[in-house]
Amino acid sequence: MNAQAAILPGDRLHLSHGPIDLIIGADGARDAAYRAAYTRFETVLTELMAELPLLRQPVSTKPKGKIARRMYRAALAHADGLTTPMICVAGAVAEEILAAMVDATDLTRAYINNGGDIALHLTDGATFKVAVASPDGQNLGAVAITSTDPIRGIATSGQRGRSLSLGIADAVTVLARSASMADAAATRLGNAVDLPDHPAIKRGPANSLRDDTDLGAASVVTHVGTLSQTDVARALERGETAASGMSAARLIHGAALFLQGQSRTVGLPERMKHLTKDPHPCPTS
Repeated sequence: MNAQAAILPGDRLHLSHGPIDLIIGADGARDAAYRAAYTRFETVLTELMAELPLLRQPVSTKPKGKIARRMYRAALAHADGLTTPMICVAGAVAEEILAAMVDATDLTRAYINNGGDIALHLTDGATFKVAVASPDGQNLGAVAITSTDPIRGIATSGQRGRSLSLGIADAVTVLARSASMADAAATRLGNAVDLPDHPAIKRGPANSLRDDTDLGAASVVTHVGTLSQTDVARALERGETAASGMSAARLIHGAALFLQGQSRTVGLPERMKHLTKDPHPCPTS
């Protein structure tokens, strides 16, 4: 099937091709930007498939494709013998399509949301407001990202999302310099929220759950039972420590971690305001 395109309410563009599903918004020369987005999007899946075996291997050899190189650069900071460039494929795709739009025409603001991984373009005082909330609806408020901020990527991951997870976080939302960096960090922080060997947590080999996983036989979470408040706090502390390390290393600009009604934030409180007008929710990827 070829790439599909449709205009959604609010003059947003919807692009889909196989497993890739994008929601795009732009302020400025919107028609030219959307044409550029579709033209680049038509080649994305073929480009990724050409190097898929390499992208499913732990980070080592540098790939050739533009999107694959974005994935490689973002994943390299997290290389541990298990992490593959696929850790940030959604964020890297969003970045690449956004770059094609920005190269094609002048835009004051644009965003691409790839299943919760968001790439941003902001100039001339433009602002993007994103709601930060837990999967059960706990609202922490919203973050207003401006054109003067260094943040251009937002990602949310966790055990309740579409991807397999080594950890137990319900969700982790990350703000970073790019969408691919945010995507990689969100996945790693979702893994860091954990309680190894806890009897309420069930695990199984990744390749027994999905044939196409890049995690091989790594043990992933299949079920999280009800945890005590103390255990929840202990798991979140592990994630908070990892997030603080990433923040110190300038890999992220902020993170919110959620598990069974509790949350922790790193680098976010000073950015957060309780906004009610047009925030963009961050679904779990």
